[in-house]
Amino acid sequence: MRDFAVSDAPAVQAQLDRLAALSLPSGRIGLDAIRELLSRLGDPHLRIPPAFHVAGTNGKGSTCAYLRAILEAQGYKVHAITSPHLVRYNERIRLAGNLIGDDELASLLAEVLDAAGELAISFFEATIAASFLAFARHPADACVIEVGLGGRFDATNVLPAPLVCGIASLGIDHERFLLAPEDGTPVEPLSRIAFEKAGIRRPNVPLVTQDYPSDVIAVLQSLAASDHVPLFWRGQCWNARATSDALWFEDGDGSLTLPVPQIPGAHQADNAALAVAMLRRQDVLRLDPEAIAAGIRGARWPARMQRLGEGPLTQLVPGTPVWLDGGHNRDAGSALARFLGEREIAPHLILGMIAGKDPAALLEPLQRHVESVTLVPVPGHECHPPEAFAGWVTDTSSAPDIATALRQLEARNPRAVLIAGSLYLAGAVLRENGELPD
Repeated sequence: MRDFAVSDAPAVQAQLDRLAALSLPSGRIGLDAIRELLSRLGDPHLRIPPAFHVAGTNGKGSTCAYLRAILEAQGYKVHAITSPHLVRYNERIRLAGNLIGDDELASLLAEVLDAAGELAISFFEATIAASFLAFARHPADACVIEVGLGGRFDATNVLPAPLVCGIASLGIDHERFLLAPEDGTPVEPLSRIAFEKAGIRRPNVPLVTQDYPSDVIAVLQSLAASDHVPLFWRGQCWNARATSDALWFEDGDGSLTLPVPQIPGAHQADNAALAVAMLRRQDVLRLDPEAIAAGIRGARWPARMQRLGEGPLTQLVPGTPVWLDGGHNRDAGSALARFLGEREIAPHLILGMIAGKDPAALLEPLQRHVESVTLVPVPGHECHPPEAFAGWVTDTSSAPDIATALRQLEARNPRAVLIAGSLYLAGAVLRENGELPD
């Protein structure tokens, strides 16, 4: 799936047009291209501040948000890489706490693309090279780096020695890439996913993970032992549990009583706990319990069960809470179902999913929790037609866009609305409602 980006700044758009023209050569896999590109740029990834590297199927973006918020609450300056962007490409690169400015972004992208020359690189590889170049040029205390896809062959996986590596929740996603047959890899799908995510491991660098089924843990233990990786998995080396008013964390260094996250969803306590476990496995950056608590309390992450504010879209269903989530796989559907069940919310679902995603995976756990489903296209992307969703929810309709879908629902006096199915769709919603991530 090709990535897309637009900008209101002409200088940035000129470089984004060059990015959009890039295409990953069919069948090419590996890190050779990104390493060559970085070499041409002077290997900036070798000069960035200490890095936290996070992979996972779901929750890696939220874990990165908690890492950054906790470090900033302690007073540290933090660079960050996240993907995809929701509204503006600038969201992918954060420098010392602030989104990169248009002038510097345009200059960096031009420098990267000029250096690439005849080298066949992808949109994401160019983005990562620009990020590392910016990180090497701006002082900061730490970097938080989110893996884009997988881990083993992700462009971020050129770091020689991160401070700590982490793996968030695991699930089946991006099957075409992550489950492609390959000798010497696990056959069982979730174990294979773990194998790919654990590709970010490095000798003598702590690898902190959530708890997984025993066969998956066995894969991680084998990989860690063969590469001299200290493995810290939940349930054995650290643990956490959440109540309605507290997050209880413990590891070999002691226990903490922390606030529950403000980002909605019970699974957010798991993401926050992983961030805490990662931070406590390093001794370069000092952290006080008060900063950890303040970071968890203050962390924000758009399009993750975000209740939309007043804007052009929400005004179409006045008085109705409208929730937005970028979830698009089975684990995300299960998390959404838990959120709705805990709050006894039965929303009308507005759903758009890009081609390549499995509609049943999201809808199966959700179908008992929604009043109806309105299917919409994902702007600018090839997406599933309405017939791909047949049989999952009896009350199903379609609309050409989000605004029309909301107008149709307004006549039904909905108690709540949930928009989900794609981060790209979520980005379009935030743009139309005037809620740009900052």
